[in-house]
Amino acid sequence: MADRFAPPPAPLGDAADAMVPKGVGGHVSAITASARHQGRFEVFVDGESIATLSLDAIERLALHTGTPITEPLARRAQAAEAALHTFDRAANMLAARPRAARDLERLLLRKGEPAEHVAAAIAHLTAMGALDDARFARQFIRSKIAGAGLSRRRLQSELWRRGVARDVIDAALTDVVAEDEVDEDAQIAQVAAKKLRTLRSLDRATGRRRLYAFLARRGYDSSAIRRAMDSLPGDDQPLE
Repeated sequence: MADRFAPPPAPLGDAADAMVPKGVGGHVSAITASARHQGRFEVFVDGESIATLSLDAIERLALHTGTPITEPLARRAQAAEAALHTFDRAANMLAARPRAARDLERLLLRKGEPAEHVAAAIAHLTAMGALDDARFARQFIRSKIAGAGLSRRRLQSELWRRGVARDVIDAALTDVVAEDEVDEDAQIAQVAAKKLRTLRSLDRATGRRRLYAFLARRGYDSSAIRRAMDSLPGDDQPLE
C-alpha cells in the first residue's frame, strides 16, 4: 500500500555521497516503525540502522528481511532518505504556518536543503493539496483585513513578496471582497478610529500627521486617507 505522505522518488547524481554507503555487503535484518519519526520506518542491516524511509520508498526499493544490500541499492536508499528529510521538513513548516509555495521553497533553500529535493517536496505537497497558493491568498487576505486593516494595495504587495502570482492574488481579492462585502472607506474609517485611541496624548497637528503616516503604511492611497481625515473632529475639537 503506497504512503500518501511519501515524497516522489529522489533523484540521484552529483549529490550522492562519494563514500560507500552503510550496509553494503550485508542483508536487511529488520524493518521497524521509527520511534522518532511517526509514519516512518528504520531499515536495519545486520542489526545496524542504515536509513529511515517511508513505506512507499521501502516498497519502491523492494526492501524486505533478507534483501542483499548492493552499493547501488544502498545509494538509492540514501537518496530516498535525504529526499524524505526535506519533504518532512517542508510538511512540518507548512503545518506550523500556512505559506505560499514560492515562500516555502525559498525558506527551505535558505536552510540548506538540496534544490532537487526541495523542488520534489514542493511538487508533491502541491499535488496532495496541502500547498495551495489560492487558498493561502484568501486566508491571508481575510486575516489581514480583519486584523491589521491592510488595504488592497498593501495586500497585493505582501502576497507578491511571498511569491504568489499576480492573477492568483487578484482572483483571491475579488472573491474575499465580494464574499465578505468589504467596504474600503468603512474599513479605513475603522482603522483610523482604532489608531486615534493611541494618539490621545499628542497635540492635534502631530496626531494627524502620525495618523496619516500610519494609514499610508497600511497601503491606502492619498484620496482614501483624505476622506478618512476629513471625517475626523474639526480643528477646534479633540482628536477623540
